[in-house]
Amino acid sequence: MKQNKTLTAQQWEAIFDAITDMVFLLSPDHTILMANQAAQNGLNLTLDKLIGHFCFCVVHNQDYPIQECPCEKTLKTRSPQFNEYESQGRNYLLSAWPIFSETGEIEAIIHTVRDITAQKQAEAQLILAESEWEETFNTISDMITVHDKDFNIIRANRAATKLLKLPLLDLMPGVKCFKYYHGTEVPHEGCQSCNCLQTGLPATFEVFEPHLNMFIEIRAIPRFDSQKKLSGLIHVIRDITERKKTEEALVQAKEKAQESDRLKSAFLLNLSHEIRTPMNGILGFAQLLKEPHLTFGEQKKFIQHIEKSSARMLNIITAIVNISKIESGQMEISVSEINVNEKIEFVYNFFKPEVEQKGVQFLVKSTLSSKEAVIRSDSGKILSILNNLVDNAVKFTHTGSIEFGYEKKGKYLEFFIKDTGDGIPEEKQDFIFERFRQGSESMTRNYEGAGLGLSIAKAYVEMLGGKIWLESEPGKGSAFYLTIPYNAETEPEIVNKDISSGIRADSQIENLKILIAEDDESSEFFLSTALKMYIKELFQARNGVEAVEACRNNPDIDLVLMDIRMPDMNGYEATRQIRQFNKDVVIIAQTAHGLSGDREKAIEAGCNDYISKPIDITLLKAIIRKYFKK
Repeated sequence: MKQNKTLTAQQWEAIFDAITDMVFLLSPDHTILMANQAAQNGLNLTLDKLIGHFCFCVVHNQDYPIQECPCEKTLKTRSPQFNEYESQGRNYLLSAWPIFSETGEIEAIIHTVRDITAQKQAEAQLILAESEWEETFNTISDMITVHDKDFNIIRANRAATKLLKLPLLDLMPGVKCFKYYHGTEVPHEGCQSCNCLQTGLPATFEVFEPHLNMFIEIRAIPRFDSQKKLSGLIHVIRDITERKKTEEALVQAKEKAQESDRLKSAFLLNLSHEIRTPMNGILGFAQLLKEPHLTFGEQKKFIQHIEKSSARMLNIITAIVNISKIESGQMEISVSEINVNEKIEFVYNFFKPEVEQKGVQFLVKSTLSSKEAVIRSDSGKILSILNNLVDNAVKFTHTGSIEFGYEKKGKYLEFFIKDTGDGIPEEKQDFIFERFRQGSESMTRNYEGAGLGLSIAKAYVEMLGGKIWLESEPGKGSAFYLTIPYNAETEPEIVNKDISSGIRADSQIENLKILIAEDDESSEFFLSTALKMYIKELFQARNGVEAVEACRNNPDIDLVLMDIRMPDMNGYEATRQIRQFNKDVVIIAQTAHGLSGDREKAIEAGCNDYISKPIDITLLKAIIRKYFKK
C-alpha cells in the first residue's frame, strides 16, 4: 500500500524554521509576510514584530531599500538575484527569488540573508599566504596587489604585470598604487578604497581608468594583523571592458525588444479598432438591406454608406501595410497628376455627416482654381495625410468649428487643419507624432484610436519633401500645418481618356467569350454579374491548372480575367503556360496584393494588363474597351 508522501503544513513549517539562513517571504512592496526562526533569532525580534513591516527597515535599519537591493532587481528582471552586503563589519550574501501567480505576475519574493563574514575573512587570509599558496596567488587571473595603510604596494601577483603592462620588478615596494591605476600620486576624490581603510569594511566598485584605457572592477578588502587591528588592504582588480561592452549591447538589445513588444501591442490595438469601425458600417447596412419594404432611396443611401465604409476599410488596410513599410524603410513614392481641390472636396464630403451630427461648424478653404490646383505628387499619401489630420480634429472637437484647406506660399502649398477642440499641453507636443501615442494618457482612456494617424502623416509629409508642425493650447484647440512642394507640371492621363469614352462605347463591343479564373466564389459572381453585358459565353476556373485546360480546350476564348493567387498553380505560371500555345487571347491580371511591382510581374509573365482588388468596375470596363472597342 502506497504511503501519502505529501508534507503537512506543520512539516513544512518545521523545515522552514530548520534553515539556518534568515528567510523572509515578502510582498512586492518589501512588506514581510513570514519569517523563519533564524530570522527572528538573528534580528532578536518576535514574529509579530516582523510581519507587516518593511524588510529594509527591520533587516538593514533603513527607510528605503539598500543600494543594489536584490529584491528590487528581481522585480525588474523577473529572475533570481544575488548580492553581497556589508554592514557593521559583517558580510552578508543576499538573495531574492520571485514567486509568480497563475497570471504570470510576481506575487511574492523569497528573500534570504546569509552571514558570510567568516568566509570573506578566510578569502583574505588565503590571499595573504606567503608560502604554500604562492603558486595559487600567482595563477589567479585577477590582478592582486597588497598594500599597507598608506597604499604603498607590498606585493603583487603575475596578473598585475599583464594588466598594468609592467615587469613584476617595476612594481617596487614603497610605490603608491595610484601611480599605476590612475597615473597620479594621490587618490581620486571619493576613493572607495580610502573609505575601506577608514571603515574597515570591504568595498566593490567599478570605474573607467583613462590611464589604463579600460573599465576595471576593484574589490578592496581590509587587512588585519594578529591583534585584529587594521593594517592595510588588498586590491583584487579585474579588466571588465569587454563585459561592459557586452552589457551595453544587451541593454540596447533589451530596449529594442521592449520597443518591439510595445509597438506590437499598440499595433494590435490599433488594428482591432480601425478595422471594426468601418466593418460596423459595412455589416450594419448590409443587414439593413435585408429588411423588407425598403424604398429605392433608402436602398441607395444604404449602399452609399457601404461603399464609403468599404473605401475606408481599404484605406485602413493600406495604412497598416504602409506603416510596416515605413518601419522597415521600404515605403515608396508613386507620383501622378492630382487635383488638390478634388482631394479637399473628397475629405470634406467624407467627414461632413459626422461633423454636422456633432453640431460642429465645418469650414473648407481652397485658394487656387481647378486648373492651378493640379500638381504632381503622391495622391494616396496626400489623401491619407488629410484624412488622418481631419479625423483627429473631428475626434477631439465637441463644440465650435473645424476648418481645413490650403494656401499657396512660394514653392509650397501650406495645408492647415484648425479646430476648437481639447488642445494639447505644451509638454505633450514633443511626442504627439510618435507612433501609437496621443496627446495625453486621459485621451488614451477616453477616445478611440491607438495614435497611429499622426505618425503616418508625419512620415508621408517628410517623404513628399515637406514638413509638419502644430500650434495648440489646452481648452482652445489645435492647428496643424504642413507643406507640400507645388509642382504644376501636367501630363496626359491615358486611362482617363479610355474611361471618358463612356458607356456608349460598351455597345460597340461584340459579345465576348470570357474565362474568369478565380478561386473565390463571391469574386467570380461579382465579375460575371458586372460584365454580363459583354458575355456571350462564360467559362470558369477555380485554379491555375483549370485555367490552362480551359484555354487549351477553347482556343477561341477572347478574354481571361486571371486571379494571381490561386491554389495548385498561381496566375503568373498559368499565364506563362497559356502563352506557349495562345499568343492572342487578352489576359488581365487581378490581384488583392496591390503592391509596388505587381504590374511589372504580371506583364513579364505575359498578361496584357493589370488591375488590383477591390476592383473598380468602371476602370475594368475601360481596360476591356481598350482591347475590344471597334
